[in-house]
Amino acid sequence: MTFTQARTLAAQTRADFPILDQEIHGKPLIYLDNAASSQKPLAVLDALQYYYTHDHANVHRGVHTLSSRATDAYEGARDKVAAFVNAASRQEIVYTRNATEAINLVAYAWGNANLKSGDEVILSVMEHHSNLIPWQLLAQRTGAVLKFVQLSETQGFDLEHYKSLLSDRTKLVAIVHVSNTLGCINPVEEIVRLAHQQGARVLIDACQSVPHMPVDVQAIDCDWLVASGHKMCAPTGIGFLYGKLDLLRSMPPFLGGGEMIADVFLDHATYADLPHKFEAGTPAIAEAVGLGAAIDYLNSLGMENIHAYEQELTTHLVQQLQQIPEVRLYGPQGSDRAGLASFTTGAVHPHDLSTILDQAGIAIRAGHHCTQPLHRIVKAQSTARASVYFYNTQAEIDAFIVALREAIEFFGGIFA
Repeated sequence: MTFTQARTLAAQTRADFPILDQEIHGKPLIYLDNAASSQKPLAVLDALQYYYTHDHANVHRGVHTLSSRATDAYEGARDKVAAFVNAASRQEIVYTRNATEAINLVAYAWGNANLKSGDEVILSVMEHHSNLIPWQLLAQRTGAVLKFVQLSETQGFDLEHYKSLLSDRTKLVAIVHVSNTLGCINPVEEIVRLAHQQGARVLIDACQSVPHMPVDVQAIDCDWLVASGHKMCAPTGIGFLYGKLDLLRSMPPFLGGGEMIADVFLDHATYADLPHKFEAGTPAIAEAVGLGAAIDYLNSLGMENIHAYEQELTTHLVQQLQQIPEVRLYGPQGSDRAGLASFTTGAVHPHDLSTILDQAGIAIRAGHHCTQPLHRIVKAQSTARASVYFYNTQAEIDAFIVALREAIEFFGGIFA
């Protein structure tokens, strides 16, 4: 499929997202908050409706028809996730509520059992709080030491500094694939290769990459990878953890209860095989079904096509922002960046800017984007962020730029 076909395909998807066909404050909705959460296509909404009206029952434990159907749909979605990220086995995919829970699962189940005082965990200063606080808590429990990769001169991942932090004391590296604030695409294959040379494990936060580009866990060779469904056209309340099979088998359970057991006695229990050992209690069945439907939908578009189209959108977005004198952009300024742009506009607070843009029907994000340490480093209390997905258009970006210029001019009059 050529890029022109991909762009045509992206335009055709608009009809699949009924939420986009509305007015906000009398203006057509322009949704540029996709890094926070994506919208849901009819294919996903229909899958949820069908499940609840035809197949709903609890999974695994029942032998009646509805339970069998629900189990098939739930486990079938797991197969889709495994294929989507090229896992070697469906048992390597564990359902979680979100990526945050997946990271906490690793921090408790693996971290508690494997880290001790003096061991080192390498993170970066650009990590989302979800890939920071669980490791802070782990360090408090175990006495492990956290070390942080700084930003490069272009506000990307400083690979040379990372190399200098690695040592035989490094036990874990946990790094974001795509920064949700800077938009940089980090060199995860090289990050993993270098960590493995030191015998360290690697977790990749792929929340901002899995929805937007092909991700192959075997090519990356990471030990764990996490993602959230709601950022990739799926419902909220569902995410997944990928982990290498032998590693997951070596980890103790994270939560205890029904479903994660083999045999239970009053004084002890044995545990189910993967992945159910980590899925205690009644799971988010419908949400998993919706995740499977979302993956089908993304596959029908082609992840390569999505990535190519978004790169052109992002290039246009960045170029237009660079032409506004008051705008300061954060992150690499070149074309090789993910589909988001964080920026400030001089004296205009991002929250005020977002409020004015909302009056024009334009949804962007304003705040620290769960990266407070990073904002301190770049000397910004908060930033505004516009983020695209395949259903956005160049015309929407142009309308956003016009509204942004008008908002800056409006606030300039106030502050003059």
